[in-house]
Amino acid sequence: MSGVNEAAPGVPRGSDFLQLDIGAAPAGGKAEWLTGRLRRAIADGRLAVGNRLPPTRVLAAELRVSRGVVTEAYRRLAEDGHVEGRRRGGTIVVAAAPPAPEPAPACGTPTVSRPVFTDDPGPDVFDALRAAPARYDFTPGRPDLTAFPRAAYLRAERAVLTGLSADHLGYGDPRGAPALRRAVAGWLARNRDVRVAPDDVLIVAGTAQALTLLHSVLRADGIDAVALEDPGSLGSRQHLRNGGLATPAVPVDEAGIRVDALRASGARAVLLTPAHQFPTGVVTSGERRRELLRWARDGGLILEDDYDAEHRYDRPPVPALRALLTDRVCYMGSVSKLLAPALRIGWLIAPPAYRAALTDVKRFTDLGNAVLPQLALARLMDSGDLERHLRLLRGRHRRRRDAMIDALGTHLPGALVHGAAAGLHLTVTYPAPVPDTALATAALAHGVKCHPLSWHRQHPGRPGLVLGYAATPPGAITEGVAILGKLLRRLS
Repeated sequence: MSGVNEAAPGVPRGSDFLQLDIGAAPAGGKAEWLTGRLRRAIADGRLAVGNRLPPTRVLAAELRVSRGVVTEAYRRLAEDGHVEGRRRGGTIVVAAAPPAPEPAPACGTPTVSRPVFTDDPGPDVFDALRAAPARYDFTPGRPDLTAFPRAAYLRAERAVLTGLSADHLGYGDPRGAPALRRAVAGWLARNRDVRVAPDDVLIVAGTAQALTLLHSVLRADGIDAVALEDPGSLGSRQHLRNGGLATPAVPVDEAGIRVDALRASGARAVLLTPAHQFPTGVVTSGERRRELLRWARDGGLILEDDYDAEHRYDRPPVPALRALLTDRVCYMGSVSKLLAPALRIGWLIAPPAYRAALTDVKRFTDLGNAVLPQLALARLMDSGDLERHLRLLRGRHRRRRDAMIDALGTHLPGALVHGAAAGLHLTVTYPAPVPDTALATAALAHGVKCHPLSWHRQHPGRPGLVLGYAATPPGAITEGVAILGKLLRRLS
C-alpha cells in the first residue's frame, strides 16, 4: 500500500497555484484564509509585481469554492493596494507587501522590553518608534505606502527620461525645477485656491526642511519665537527649537487657535495647521480666521502648514490662509501624505520680503532638490494622474476611518473621537485615570503603535491617543483597537 489516501469524490482538491489546499481553511473563513495566503506569497516574492493572478472563475473551480470567495479575496488585496484589476488584462500584482508580521501577543505577554514613550521625548523619539516592531501601525501621518501609484510614476519617469536633454542632468536651479514650480502653482490654484506665480514657489525637501530654512531668516528679521498651537505637533516644536526659536504655547479650542491668547503671548510669528489642526482635527472657523488676519496685518507672521488638507471626507473644502493674505503668510505643503515621505519633495511660498533670503539659504544648504524626481512629480501633476490618485485615496481612507470609528465605539465606549471629517488620523480622549504614555507603552508591547496625545501638548490636558488609520486595512484596524480597549480597561 502506498499509504496515500485518495480524495473522495466531492472533497475539495486544491490548486497547483501556490499549492493552495482549501482543506486548511477554517469553516466560514475561506475568503480570509485565501487573502492571507495570497498576501504572504506577495510578501515573500512568489508573486512578484507584474504577475497575473488566476481568473476568479478558474481558481474557484480548482478550489471547489464559490466564485464569491475568490472575488472577495481579490477585492481585499485591491483594497490593500497589492493588486489591481485590469479588465481583460486580469488581476495584476502592482505592489509588494511587507513581510507578514508575527501574530500579536495576548494582553498578558508583552514582547517589547524598552518603552520609547516618556513625558519628555527627545529628538530621536520618532526614529525609535519607527524602528519598533508592531503588527498594528497606527502612527499618525503615515500614508498608505502600498497605494503608491507605481505604474503612473514609472510612466512619468519614462516620459521624463525619454525627452530629457543632457543639460537637465547638471546642477539645477536651487529654487527647484521650473517644470515643477509651474506644476505646483497649478496644483495649488486648482486644489487650495492659492494663486501664485511659478517664481513664487521654492521647492524644498518637505515641510521639515521648510522650517529649517526659516530659522535663520526669521532670526535675521528679529523674530526669536514662533507660537505653537497647543496641542500641536511635537515634530514641528522640535524643529523650531533646534533652530534656536522659542515656542510659546497658545491654546486651541473648537474654533481653532485662540487669537486673544496669541496676542498675549507677544510672539511675532505663529505656526498653524488651520485646514485640519494637528492633532485635534479642528477647522479654524471663519471668525477666528478674520481675527488671525487682523493679527497678521498688525505685524504678525503666519507659518501655514497645509499638511493634509487634500484628505477630506465629510465637509466642504476650506481655503488656505495664504489665499486670503499674501504678504504675511509663509505657506508650506508637500507630497509626503499624498504620495510618500520618501520622495522628500515639498514647497514653500513665502512673502516677497523673505524670498531672496530663503533662496540663498536653500542654495547653501544643498544646491537644490534632486531634479529627476521633481520632473517626474511635475509630470504626475500635469497629466492628471495625481488627481486620480487622490480620488482613489479618499474612498479608501473613508472606509478605514469608518472602521476605526466603529471599532472605537465598540471597544472604547466613553471615549471621545476628534477630527473625523478629514485627514489621516483620529484623536481619542478618554475619561480613565490612565496616563496616555503608559497606555501607549503597553500598546506597543502588545503590537499596537500609536502616539500619546501628551507628546503633542506643552501644557497638561486630558489623556488620549493619536491614531492614524490610513496605512491599515479595516480588519486590522478593528483588531488593533480591540487590543487598546482591553489594555485601557486593564490599566484603569
